[in-house]
Amino acid sequence: MKQSAKTKRLARHHKRMAKSSKLSLVSLMDIFTILVFFLIVNSSNVEVLEADKSIKLPQSQSETLAQDNLVLLINDSHILLQGKEIISLEQLASEEVTTVEALTKELEYHKPRQQPNESGGRAITIMGDQKLAYSLLKKVLLTCSKAGFGDISLAVEKTLNKDSGGGDGAS
Repeated sequence: MKQSAKTKRLARHHKRMAKSSKLSLVSLMDIFTILVFFLIVNSSNVEVLEADKSIKLPQSQSETLAQDNLVLLINDSHILLQGKEIISLEQLASEEVTTVEALTKELEYHKPRQQPNESGGRAITIMGDQKLAYSLLKKVLLTCSKAGFGDISLAVEKTLNKDSGGGDGAS
């Protein structure tokens, strides 16, 4: 049977369209390369400490970044070291002592796991609520110092520096 020109043309068209298309990996590789470079360039070296929602950190214009130290969290009801509850603030306020014995024991447990700095002391970061009574903070600071953790850092929420005129407001 003889085919018409239209039938032949339609057959060629269907034959050409029936071929499977090939996936171009070059353009995908270009996109992923650009994405990787974008992420590398825009990643920042800001260290963010995970703050408990029960505390509100004081604000400061600190220039130094947070280090990966032992973290002592003081919220409105408890003192926690690395997430482990040490003592309640109610119990600590009722005691007439200058140091916290339970905290001393826990710091002695963590002491071999912490690297001493140049001066021989060990580093600790205290995250305390801005409404924390100074008398309680003083007991905690003295306890840390006597336990060999003399390099004490107080965690703060970074505020914008008015001179720089930019940057983000959290650290």
